[in-house]
Amino acid sequence: MKVSVIIPAAGLGTRMGRSAPEKEGTSRKQFMLLNGSPILIHTIRKFVSSPSVSEIVVALRADDLDWATELFASHGLAQSVRTVEGGESRQHSVENALASVSDDTELVAVHDAVRPFVSREVIETVIHAAKETGAAIVGIVPVDTVKQVHRNKVRATLPRERLILTQTPQVFQLGLLRQAFEKARKDLFVGTDEASLVERLEQVEVSVVVGTDRNIKITKPTDMDLARLYLALESSALEVS
Repeated sequence: MKVSVIIPAAGLGTRMGRSAPEKEGTSRKQFMLLNGSPILIHTIRKFVSSPSVSEIVVALRADDLDWATELFASHGLAQSVRTVEGGESRQHSVENALASVSDDTELVAVHDAVRPFVSREVIETVIHAAKETGAAIVGIVPVDTVKQVHRNKVRATLPRERLILTQTPQVFQLGLLRQAFEKARKDLFVGTDEASLVERLEQVEVSVVVGTDRNIKITKPTDMDLARLYLALESSALEVS
């Protein structure tokens, strides 16, 4: 089974509000250093370690392509990763990467560049689920009470047991995902994740694999403190094993 992983990394990451040390002049969170390496590198390493992953495709801004190639080589990842030019939006970046995936690929996984703490167990589980059902995502049940509001007024309290907070990877059959992107392009539809595009096809039900609280998406400066803690815990676990 051939599984391709797409990592959209062309975003500007403006919520970080400061420059990324690894690439001067940017404020993009995927390039910020975590224990000496860009967050993107930590994320890629998780998929390199997965026995089910056949290739990793990273979508980048055009002016980052040469620099990123050198970066991957310096971290020993040149043989595991290839790059494509991304777009102005996440959806456009994923679509560009999807067009570069060979037709003999069975499954495509899409993962956020700034989720470096996804576990290999979760990766393997969601890939297996997508192989069985055609579409599978990772999610966790919210612990907070969720309210539906309109103009700052509560309209309803939503039952948490029927809600999930979606994470990545999100994994789909190649043909299904291509159909979803084609329909979205024709309809001028922009989704917040790949599953929302697939859901519009009404061809398969998207399965949900239980994720973990550690699979955080690093989007703001305070997330870096938590990221350093999780990285330290991962390093300690490796030393013990």
